[in-house]
Order: sequence, then structure tokens, then C-alpha cells
Amino acid sequence: MELELKKARFDAYDVGGELTLTQEETAETIVPDYCPDIARIIDTEGKVYLHSRELREGKAEVSGTVRVTVLYTPDGESGVRTLDFAMPFSAESDAKAMPDCVALLAETEPEFLETRALNPRKVFTHCKLVTRLTGYRRAATEFCTDAEAEAPLCIEKRQEVQHTTALTHIIEKDFTFSDELDLSPGKDGAAEILSSRVSSSVTETKIVGSKLILKGLFTVALLYRSPEGKCCSSSGELPFSQIMEVDGAAEGSVATVRLQLTGTDIQVDGDHDNRKIAVTLYLHAAALLRQEQDVTLLCDLYSTAYDLNFDAQPLQFCDFAETLTRRQTVREVLEIGVVADSILSLSAIPGAVSVNREGGSITLRTAVAIRALYLDEGGAALVAERSIDVSCQLELPEECRVSAHAFCAEEAQGSLGDRGIEVRFPVEFRAEAVSRKKRVCVCGAKVNSDTPKDLTGAPSLVLRCKGKQETLWDLAKRYNTTISTILAANELEGEDGASEDKLLLIPRKRA
Repeated sequence: MELELKKARFDAYDVGGELTLTQEETAETIVPDYCPDIARIIDTEGKVYLHSRELREGKAEVSGTVRVTVLYTPDGESGVRTLDFAMPFSAESDAKAMPDCVALLAETEPEFLETRALNPRKVFTHCKLVTRLTGYRRAATEFCTDAEAEAPLCIEKRQEVQHTTALTHIIEKDFTFSDELDLSPGKDGAAEILSSRVSSSVTETKIVGSKLILKGLFTVALLYRSPEGKCCSSSGELPFSQIMEVDGAAEGSVATVRLQLTGTDIQVDGDHDNRKIAVTLYLHAAALLRQEQDVTLLCDLYSTAYDLNFDAQPLQFCDFAETLTRRQTVREVLEIGVVADSILSLSAIPGAVSVNREGGSITLRTAVAIRALYLDEGGAALVAERSIDVSCQLELPEECRVSAHAFCAEEAQGSLGDRGIEVRFPVEFRAEAVSRKKRVCVCGAKVNSDTPKDLTGAPSLVLRCKGKQETLWDLAKRYNTTISTILAANELEGEDGASEDKLLLIPRKRA
């Protein structure tokens, strides 16, 4: 007869594919008529805006724009001018690279960006992009928790409680943020924005009912030209909050939120003596919600009275998932070889993060590109740059799969010294660690209730110690008895008392 098994299930997301794509883009750009000729290119900056992410029958496609800003010295004029233009791009995976995936997260970063002048009215730009794709598929896990049987069948069951962390929700939302940024006290007013950088950090997440509330800060750094033609810099922080709908989120779920810029509009507000900057940011938010829970698995069973056969299936459970943040403070000197008059702007941009493992110790490492724009004694704008390695250590279980990225949530600070420009900045490593355990679970069972077990020749009493890898369950099943019978025969209160060096009386259970 078939035993009636109690079953349960939970639905969750699982990583269905991870991929890194690299590509190179080039463009020739004509300097507009309203811009002066180029005498010397000072620096090139690029911001990546992703506009679309699509999954089509297992194929991932993303598209976006690299917004390039070229700072240059104009021919026959003093000061700094800018040339802005867009380089569209698209990236796609091979067919079926993301099988059965229903959600796609993507991020694209410029690994290399350079512009050179072909002539005073035309420039050539070379850009290398790195796109990291993660596809998620929806998966249902079904398992048996218990078996229902009448007492005469003498069924013994082994159940285990398994802790699991399930990725239950992936919510995405596009939103717009608008605010005004006041120029730092003591700074000149702004006539024109030359370049800008925006970084974001989520400082708080909270689930209230069916809503996810997130709060954070945008850090905006500006390089601008004053009404008198002076090149100046300023930075500031803008707090933000946002609400995302998360229907069905369980109480106690933990959210990880990723923010990605899809566009910016930063302009001088001329109605306030050129001291206010109107900031509009367009963003894409992706929230991953994880829920921790304990589930009961029916792992083994037997009958002391009848022959019993069962089928088992392997299951995988995510038993550990954690997001860790580690901050490293960096202090470095950029040697410039000339006497600097002032620092206009500083940037520190981390690259991809490598993960190196030695046992339970994990090293995260990234190369940070430091760049300083400064004026020399003659007032000429120059750039100094250098790449340095930054690393941090984590202690995690050996079986964890770790993915990480690094960012600078705060603006780099700098000062002029005898050796050059001393730069100080924090690098934050954010790592996501996930480990999985394989478990075997009963999925079907039959008991031959028509014919009792033939125990002819089986000993009625066994005297032996428990082996190194054995449990009382193993002994009870082997000798057709029960754990409670063994404990009673040896006057033990619990299984902990049955040590490996203790001689055990193992009586056969009587029907």
C-alpha cells in the first residue's frame, strides 16, 4: 500500500545565469560651431546610462548610452571648455545563455575611455565597456515533511529541520529625483556646469505591510565655470526616500537595493544669484527580498513489522545568504612633477572586484583609478592619474559562492604637499555570499502490509558500540528496533548519552 505523505512547497528565485561581456566602442565627433577650437585635451569623463534590459527566450539584451564629457583648453582663449556627446551601445548574450530566466539585472561600467584630437574641430573617442549580467529564474521546491500511517504498521520516521534563505521577490522601479543643491559657502557662483559626478548609497530599508521604504543619499560633485571665467569645484549631499510596492512580502524579510542612474540633468538655477544648482536624476531601482525560514524534511523511514520501500530525491537549499560591507580608507600621493597652484577636482573609481579564496578566508581586491584635475603655477589645467590596488579580508564558510563590487560612496579629499597631491578616500566593498546544501528527501513510499517481516534468524539482542559515522537511527534501522527502545534498554535520557565508547544493548523491538 502507498503511504500517505504530507507535502509542502515554497517558491523562490534562483540564479539561472551569470555572464560578463566586454565590448569596444569608437566615435568621431565634430566640435559644434558654437564651441571654440580645441588647443589641448585635458581630460575625458564618461557616465554610463542603461536604458533597457530584456530577456527573450533565454537571450539577454541591454542597451544604453555613454555620456562623454571632454574637457579642453580652447584655442586662443583662457580657461576650460567642454564638449559633450553621447555614444549609444548595446550588448547581448548568446542564445539560451539565460535559460528559463524571468528577471535580469545588469550593470555596465567603462573600463577604458580616451579622447584625442584629430584636428581642432574633430575628436576621436575610444571606449571599452564591461557589462555584468545576472539572470534569475523562478523555481518551486516541493518536499515531503511527514508520513501518515496507522500504529499497526510500526512506521519509524526520521525528520530534519533545514534552515533556508529564499529569494522571494525581485522588484524593479524607475523613478525621478529632483532637488536643489547649494554651492559650498565661500565658493564663487556658477555660470556653466563643466562636468558632474553622482554617486548613491542606500542607508536604510524597511518593509511596512506591502511597501518597501528605502532611504539614502546622493553625492553630487561639480566642476563649473564662474561668471568671471574661473574654474571652480563644489560638492554636496542630497537625501532621498522612495517607496516600492512589494505585495506578499513576509514579515522579517530583508531587502537589498541596487540603484542605477539612467540619466541626469544638472543645471545652474539663474534665479538665485547662480548659487543654486537644479539637480534632476533618473534612476532604476532593483530590490531583492530574502526570507529566512525553517522547513521540516522527511529524510528516511522504515517499518519494524513490514517490508517498506521508498523513493528519495535530492534537493538543494540555500542555507546561508548574507550581504557584507567592508570599508577601507586609502591615503595616497599623486606625484605630479610640477608645482600646483590649486586642485580643481578629484575622483576615485574602483574597477571590477576579484574574489580569491583560501579555505574560509576570502580576499576581495579591486584596482582604483585615481584622477586629479589641477592648475599649475601658470594657470594651465593638468591631469594626474594613477591606479592602486585596494583589498579587504572576509571570513565566510568555505562552500559560499561570493560576488562583490566596490564603490566610493564619498567624494575623495585632497591637499597639496611637497611630494604632490595627497588623496584620501574610502572604498566600500559590498559582497553577497550564498551557500547551498544538498539534502535527500523521501518522495514516495510503499509498505507490504499483507505479509509481516520474516525475522527468522535475526538476533533478539545485540551488544556493540556506535561507529564513528553512525547514529542511533542507523543502529535502530539496521537491527529492526527503535531509538526509544535503545534508550530505554540502556537507561539513557537522550541520544547525546550514547557516546562512541559506550557499549550499547540493542534489543529487537517486539511486535
